[in-house]
Amino acid sequence: MNPQSDAMPESFDQQKAAPANLSPTRPFFWSVQRELWEYRSIYIAPLAAAAVALFAFLISLFRLPHKMRTLSALDAASQHETLVMPFHLTAALIMAVAIIVSIFYCLDSLHGERRDRSILFWKSLPVSDLTTVLAKASIPIIILQLISFAITVATQWVMLLLSTVVVFGSSQSVATLWTQVSLFRMSLGLLYHLITMHGFWYAPIYAWLILVSAWARRAPLLWAVLPWLSIFAVEKIAFNTSHFASFLAHHFEGGAEAMGPPGMFPIDSGMMITFGRYLTAPGLWIGLAFAAAFLAAAVRLRRYQGPI
Repeated sequence: MNPQSDAMPESFDQQKAAPANLSPTRPFFWSVQRELWEYRSIYIAPLAAAAVALFAFLISLFRLPHKMRTLSALDAASQHETLVMPFHLTAALIMAVAIIVSIFYCLDSLHGERRDRSILFWKSLPVSDLTTVLAKASIPIIILQLISFAITVATQWVMLLLSTVVVFGSSQSVATLWTQVSLFRMSLGLLYHLITMHGFWYAPIYAWLILVSAWARRAPLLWAVLPWLSIFAVEKIAFNTSHFASFLAHHFEGGAEAMGPPGMFPIDSGMMITFGRYLTAPGLWIGLAFAAAFLAAAVRLRRYQGPI
């Protein structure tokens, strides 16, 4: 009996010491996985958009042989624009859906756990409020962009392979198709655009929505939009100007710093030549400063907020 009684305290001591060996980043990765488990729309919505784009592209394949025969009458630039347009439209559709998902995810990120009272459970875990808020902010800024990138690239490859089969089956050369549609360069431009524009450039927008989600007791979408509409209305009525609305539109559109040269599609590989101007843009760093302030306020609010 004595050996067993001596062994029991030792095993308890080992169990108590085990959590101390955990990596400090493990709670963050667990929190990110929790978001992916709870909000399946993060990857289901882009997949649905890709399915819609593929369905439309399958219908357009009936016209592809005729399109390939008429390309010889066009210059190289027109040939490129004609062939890559379906690929660009597919990427644009998936990106648009990802933005919508990001908006509604941020609005529900902290409001949802208070509404269904699961905040009492999550606060009982050894995960700090800072870790939780940062994990939620990483979803629209980084994770969703990478998911959108992977889904878009996979969809575009399927489109290219289907196009190759149709062109080859019509006894035409596929050289023009593969020359004009360079998925490697398009993928680099897409990744650059998603991370710089949809990720870090939109970070203050996502952070503001997360802050509202932590504060509002109901209708977070209304409270997210109402302050900005009020500022616009006061400025318009008092001074008959719309500088504030122009500022918001400029930041949402990205401006020259994030969008690159005029006339260039946002996901073209040539966009990467503006990376230096993007890093030195005051709008980027001012926006990131506001994002940090909004997230810090969200952490503080979550610390003291209870269930709704």
